[in-house]
Amino acid sequence: MEGKRNLESSSYPNSHLKRKHHSEKADSDDDSYVPYVPLKERRKQKVDRIQKIVTRRVVEPNEDGEKQYLEEEELDTGPRANVSLLDQHSELKKKAESTKSTALDKQLEEEQKILNNIQEQRALKTAAELAKGIIYSESLVTGWKPPRCITELGEARHDRVRKKLHILVEGHDIPPPIKHFKEMKFPKSIIYGLKKKGITKPTPIQIQGLPVILEGRDMIGIAFTGSGKTLVFSLPIVMFALEQEKRMPFIKNEGPYGLIICPSRELARQTHDGIMHFIKCLEADNQPTLRSMLCIGGVSVKEQMDAVRSGVHIVVATPGRLIDMLNKKCFTLSVCRYLCLDEADRMIDLGFEEDIRTILTYFKSQRQTLLFSATMPKKIQNFAKSALVRPVTVNVGRAGAASLDVIQEVEYVKQEAKMVYLLECLQKAPPPVLIFAEKKADVDDIHEYLLLKGVEAVAIHGGKDQEERTKSIEQFRAREKDVLVATDVASKGLDFPDIQHVINYDMPEDIENYVHRIGRTGRCGKTGIATTFINKACDESVLRDLKHLLIEAKQKLPPVLEAIEDENEEYINIGDERGCSYCGGLGHRITECPKLEAMQNKAASSIGRRDYLAHGAADW
Repeated sequence: MEGKRNLESSSYPNSHLKRKHHSEKADSDDDSYVPYVPLKERRKQKVDRIQKIVTRRVVEPNEDGEKQYLEEEELDTGPRANVSLLDQHSELKKKAESTKSTALDKQLEEEQKILNNIQEQRALKTAAELAKGIIYSESLVTGWKPPRCITELGEARHDRVRKKLHILVEGHDIPPPIKHFKEMKFPKSIIYGLKKKGITKPTPIQIQGLPVILEGRDMIGIAFTGSGKTLVFSLPIVMFALEQEKRMPFIKNEGPYGLIICPSRELARQTHDGIMHFIKCLEADNQPTLRSMLCIGGVSVKEQMDAVRSGVHIVVATPGRLIDMLNKKCFTLSVCRYLCLDEADRMIDLGFEEDIRTILTYFKSQRQTLLFSATMPKKIQNFAKSALVRPVTVNVGRAGAASLDVIQEVEYVKQEAKMVYLLECLQKAPPPVLIFAEKKADVDDIHEYLLLKGVEAVAIHGGKDQEERTKSIEQFRAREKDVLVATDVASKGLDFPDIQHVINYDMPEDIENYVHRIGRTGRCGKTGIATTFINKACDESVLRDLKHLLIEAKQKLPPVLEAIEDENEEYINIGDERGCSYCGGLGHRITECPKLEAMQNKAASSIGRRDYLAHGAADW
C-alpha cells in the first residue's frame, strides 16, 4: 500500500505541491523564468514589436573615455498591421507619383539642356547693334491709338473676348482686342476693299494682331492655316506708308519704308497682289499713290528698278534676290522701319537664317519686327525674341495644330498602286484639286500620267523656270486647269480659297510640312478634305506624330496607325507642353526628335568636310 501511495504521489502530484515546485523554481532562477503567455497575446506582442520604431544610437567615447551619443536614427522595421489596405495603397501610390515626378523633372531638365545647346546664341540683330551694344527698350511710336470707347471697357472685358475666341497672348501692356474694322480706324476705301474680297469681320488673329501692329509693337503671330495672317501684316504697312507719304512724299530712289520677306516666289507674289489691291482702293478714293515692288528671282531686274526710281514704299521679296539687289545698291534700307518675316520658321528651316542676318545689316536704325507662321516651335519662338523689342505673342490655337475645318483621311496604299489609286481619289470632291509630292521627279510623273488619262493638270516645282510656274498658278486660279501637282513649294502660305480636296501622294518628312499642305483647303471657314497615302516606306516617327495630330483634331484613326505603339507615352505630354519643342511633333519629345538628330548629323558631316577642304586648300 505504501509503495502504491508513493507511485501515485510521484505520478499524480497534488496541485499545492505543483505550485510550490513552480514558486521554488521561480525564486531560484528569476532571470531565466518566462511566464506562460497565451497565443493571442503573443501575436499581439509580435505585431507591436514589428510596428515599434527602433532607435539606433551611434556611440563613441569622448576624450575622457566616456560614452557619447552622436546621433539617433529611426528605422521602420515592417508594415503597419493596424493600417487598412486602402490606406497602405494610397501611401504607396503617393510614393510612386513622387518617384514619377522626379523622373519627369529629370526629363524636363534634360530637354532644357538640349534646347540651350541647339538654341542660337547670336541675337538676331544688325552688325552695328551688336558691335555698339545697342539695346532698344521702347517700341516705335505710331500715330494710331485704340479708341477710347474700347479702352474704357476694362481689362476684364478684353480677357473675356480673348478667352471666348481662344486667343492666347503674352507680353506687357497688350493692346485691347477690337472686333470690327471700323473701330480700328481704317478708312472707308480700305473697308470697301475688304468687302470686295468678301471680308466683313476680322478673324481672331486679326482681332488681336491688328491693334498690336498698328500700335507699333513687335509681334510673333501664330495661327492655323487659312486664318487670315497675311492681312494682319499687310494692312498696317499700307496705312504706315500712307501716313509717311502724306507727311512727306517719297522722292526718287527713296525707300522702302516697309519690307516683307517670304520663303517662296509664289507666296511673295500673292502677298504683293494683296497689297496692290488695297493700294488701288486708296487711289480710287483720291488718296496719295503708293508704290509696291515685287523683288523675286526669275523676274527682270529692270522691271523692279522702275519702281525704285520713282520712290518705293513697300517691298515684298524673297531672300536671294533681295540680298542681290542690296549688294548692288539698287536700293537701301536706310529709311525702312517695318520688317515682316512671313512663314518665319520655314525660312530658318530652309537655310535662310544667314540671309536674314545679312539683310538685317542693311538697316540703319530701329525697326518694327513681325514674325508669322502656322507652325512655330518653341526653339524658333525663343530665337525670335532675341530680335524683338517688348514683343507680344499672339497665339490662336496650338502652334502647329491642324485646322479643324479639314477632314483628314489617311489610307494605306502600296507604293506601286499609288499612281492608279490617284484617279479614284480625284472622285471624292469636285475640282480644283491640289496634289503634293515630295520629289520633283514624282511631280513630273504624276503630271504626265494625269495628262495621259485626260485630266486637265499643271505642275510646279523648283526645277521649272519662273515663267512656267507663274503661268501654271494663274491657270489653276482661273479654273482653266482642274489639278495642280506640286512639291512643298506650293504648301507654304499660298491661298486657294476654292480648293475642296488636297491629296498627299506621299507623307512628308516632317509633320510641319503636313500641316502646311493640308492647310491649302478648309480656308476662311470652308470645309475641305485631305487624303494622305502611307505605306511601309514612311518613317515610323512621322507616322506617330500623324497619329497624335489626328487624335488632337478628333479625326478617324486608320487601323495601321492604331497599331503603332507609342514609345515613352507617359513623357509625350508633360504639363502644358505637348510633344517636341524642336519640330512640333506630338508623337515624341525633343530627346527622340529624328529631325534634330538628322540636323546634328548633317552639321557634323559638314564640319568634317569643311575642315578637310580647308586643309586641302592650304596644301595647294
